[in-house]
Amino acid sequence: MNSSELLLHPVRLRIVQAFLGDRALTTAQLADELSDVPTASLYRHVSLLTTAGVLDVVAERRVRGGVERTLALRVDAARVSPAELATLTVEQHAAMFRAFVAALLNTFDQYLAAGSPDLVADGAGYSMNGLWLTDAEFAQLAQDLGTVYETRAANGPGDGRTLRMFASVVIPGAPSAQSASTGSDVPRTEG
Repeated sequence: MNSSELLLHPVRLRIVQAFLGDRALTTAQLADELSDVPTASLYRHVSLLTTAGVLDVVAERRVRGGVERTLALRVDAARVSPAELATLTVEQHAAMFRAFVAALLNTFDQYLAAGSPDLVADGAGYSMNGLWLTDAEFAQLAQDLGTVYETRAANGPGDGRTLRMFASVVIPGAPSAQSASTGSDVPRTEG
């Protein structure tokens, strides 16, 4: 199974997302967080992710005659490589994006269901912007954003920190938008 098939299954993607933020969870804790996923299904998907090296067993302890495993995400293994992305069909990209968006919707639904959301006070939000950028300007923007994230990625829990999920989607404009004018040559009516 290639990385895209492994990672972008809806349940496995939710499992991976549960570990974001350098979290270590037991399978029981994971089952509590993903309570809508049947236990047998959850364990099967955790096993697949562990076998593939996406999840690592970071601790084990004896509990009532069994072994409780604590798992952590190997972030480097939880990505689809550019080489693999280049081999995917349009239909596969569409399926991957749908799985990503479904997981994002689920995360937001969980936030809304947790109580009385106050997006401003909680620092939650969503927006869409359009930027006219050359390829070089876009590459610089991506590098700048990567630096901003990287400087905070090592932050752990505690010290008043809250886990905040950031999701990004970059979609080039449609071909018709690429050739659209900036409005400077739009006919004007004199009044």
